[in-house]
Amino acid sequence: MNKIDIRSVDVIQYVQPLREGGSLPAIVKADDGFLYVLKFRGAGQGKKALIAEFIGGEIARTIGLHVPELVFMNLDDSFSKTEPDEEIQDLLKFSVGLNLGLHFLSGAITYDPLVSNVDAMTASKVVILDSLISNIDRTSKNTNLLNWNNELWVIDNGASLYFHHDWKNWKKHLIRTFPLITDHVLLQQATVLTEASEEIQGLLRNERITEIISNIPEDWLLSEADALSPNEMRAAYIEFLSAKLSMIDLLVKEAADAR
Repeated sequence: MNKIDIRSVDVIQYVQPLREGGSLPAIVKADDGFLYVLKFRGAGQGKKALIAEFIGGEIARTIGLHVPELVFMNLDDSFSKTEPDEEIQDLLKFSVGLNLGLHFLSGAITYDPLVSNVDAMTASKVVILDSLISNIDRTSKNTNLLNWNNELWVIDNGASLYFHHDWKNWKKHLIRTFPLITDHVLLQQATVLTEASEEIQGLLRNERITEIISNIPEDWLLSEADALSPNEMRAAYIEFLSAKLSMIDLLVKEAADAR
């Protein structure tokens, strides 16, 4: 299995905001010449949303799903000083430092369950992914999936791993299943859940989970409001994901019953 190697780039141009996103992400240009969708640390859910986005994206990639390249993006304070829109100005000001970018898929269209096709294995893998990471935001109202080059691409995992918004009680989530899977946009197409589960278990080992968590920037784990240290948080993410992986059969049954 390939080692995770996350590149770091500098933002050199703010191109345009993406108003359809609740956290007001933006298309930006980086010093490598590529365009990215920038997720801001200064947005509503803060750095925790970036952590969830990163973990969810790299797990999705590990199990064979299409995910835009994730990069760490350095944003300096010059952009807020030249931005006329006050809302965006504040967002830029509070996001100076390390943010998260997804490679911009030019020409991609939002997945529409009424007109878009997806194969059963891909649908089943996405459903299991979202059960593992407790992703509450992949519904028909907000699919957080793209069609690009006739393939399904997974984006926007920032609403997952919601246990980390309450570190005092996070262990209560270790044995919980994910009943909200009943609202998943791909549930009806997920007809090979058992086969997908077997493939995922062969690809997503505890060593890979540990490697993903080890790549979370230290800065994102620092917060005066949280009771845990960065090392304790890393250990908690690993324990949570390992626990979910160990109960994957139960999660698969829950999803199959919901179908």
